[in-house]
Amino acid sequence: ANTAWAFATADVPATELFEAIAAEAQPRLREFNEQDFANTAWAFATVDVPAPQLFEAIERAAAKRIDEFEKAGVAAMTWAFKTTGCEAPRFYEALRHRKAGRR
Repeated sequence: ANTAWAFATADVPATELFEAIAAEAQPRLREFNEQDFANTAWAFATVDVPAPQLFEAIERAAAKRIDEFEKAGVAAMTWAFKTTGCEAPRFYEALRHRKAGRR
């Protein structure tokens, strides 16, 4: 997550690096925290490296842990999903349930 974020922040696409990160990140998503999810999604969206399988996996994992997300993390994830065209139905459904439970 940090490596992807750093390269995206420096505006260095490094496509092969991002492809390797996508492959390595998927089996480790259970280790991610809110910031790792948000930074990874944001980085891939920023450099415009397609990673649909990674985004689907991030969406599934993040939806299960939606209660861990602060507003900034939700905003980063939402922007990344929108930017990459990932519909993220599970993430948005979990977010709606979380909001409904806080009323």
